[in-house]
Amino acid sequence: MRKTKAKKRPLAPDPRYGDPIVTRFINSLMYDGKKSTAFTVFYEAMDRIEKSTGENGHEIWKSAMQNVQPGVEVRSRRIGGATFQIPTPIREERKQYLTMKWIIMFARKRNGKSMGEKLAAELVAASKGEGASVKKKEDTHKMAEANKAFSHFKV
Repeated sequence: MRKTKAKKRPLAPDPRYGDPIVTRFINSLMYDGKKSTAFTVFYEAMDRIEKSTGENGHEIWKSAMQNVQPGVEVRSRRIGGATFQIPTPIREERKQYLTMKWIIMFARKRNGKSMGEKLAAELVAASKGEGASVKKKEDTHKMAEANKAFSHFKV
């Protein structure tokens, strides 16, 4: 028998926006436990967004998160010697995790001088419905749509 499930610890809201989801995003952005550096990078990106678009950086970040958030994903399941990609709906927490992971991953791959600059560019593109992270979401949805015939093999 497995041990009891670990309790979810509440995240402290971030100092500037008072949003615990921003704190989770910053934790995902963090490298080698350098949280203050991750805060600096995130807030630099927000300042760049506000300067370039003239809009609230937090609102741009929220719309980017909304545009990248996937609804379904495919999971591999082995049935009778064959492996099928089965589309499954995603829990809310995993949606957030995938969204953050994709935005940060594609921001790191972008061209630019600093991580703040790269992150700002990716967030602005994602809020407009463009960019690599939005394409990743669309590809995931296309794959789920293509494998809809196997949805009766629930995971």
